[in-house]
Amino acid sequence: METSSLLALGFGLLSALTWGAGDFGGGMASRRTHPQGVVLWVSLLGFLLFLLLALLLREPLREGDLPFALLGGASGTLGLLGLYRALAQGAMSLAAPVAGVVGAALPVALGTLWEGPPGLLPALGMGAGLLGVWLASRPEGRAKPAGLPWAFLAGVGFGGYFALMDRVEGLLWPAALAKLTAFLLVLAHGLLAWPRPWPPLRGRPWVLLAGLGDAGGNLFFLLAAQSGRLDVAAVTSSFYPAFTVLLAWALLGERLGRSRLLGLGFSLLALGLIALG
Repeated sequence: METSSLLALGFGLLSALTWGAGDFGGGMASRRTHPQGVVLWVSLLGFLLFLLLALLLREPLREGDLPFALLGGASGTLGLLGLYRALAQGAMSLAAPVAGVVGAALPVALGTLWEGPPGLLPALGMGAGLLGVWLASRPEGRAKPAGLPWAFLAGVGFGGYFALMDRVEGLLWPAALAKLTAFLLVLAHGLLAWPRPWPPLRGRPWVLLAGLGDAGGNLFFLLAAQSGRLDVAAVTSSFYPAFTVLLAWALLGERLGRSRLLGLGFSLLALGLIALG
């Protein structure tokens, strides 16, 4: 496997790990306070962290990155708001995988269009990955799961974020600008709703976990996208629901049925096929 592809795979897995932990924290926080407040604080924490790193490391700000970073931040805000609402309304082991498979499908299509089709094994791996996330997202029982429309909307937002942020050349400044955009959009929405009072912030440790996990996921995704193909970076980063599912199972006792276990198995198979390719 080429070094660039191996780096994209490794950074994508780190992105999935940190995003999965962050989404678990965001879901827990959203059960204690309004999701809009959670997104506001998560965006602010991410912006301050990336701004500090950009200044300390003296990364140059590239003008060509501005439109993609701003639009990516807006799309990511849509995704994060939708995901937190879905996590607050339904089971974490359902909402996160739905957002993951929808969010990965768009970059896979665009990656094939922009960079040509991948090799046979990576293509099989990406197909297995999408199938794995889908199997993990299937509801158990006949009842329509709560939060599913929000999870689908979250996937659309994340897919747009993946595609837009793949076009930037910088690292820390684009991430900071995307988080600043998210913060301003959520703040503006809250001010327009004034004088309705903002709910008090509860679950601060979960908000901190959500902020750090979201920032880490964004950083590692950018590294993955700049190291290799967009579709490989997006699919491996979209395995974050597996880590959210495992945390929900371990800490909340959410049930892992046969379909979800099979979905996790397909995700592992996908990683192997992409690595072999």
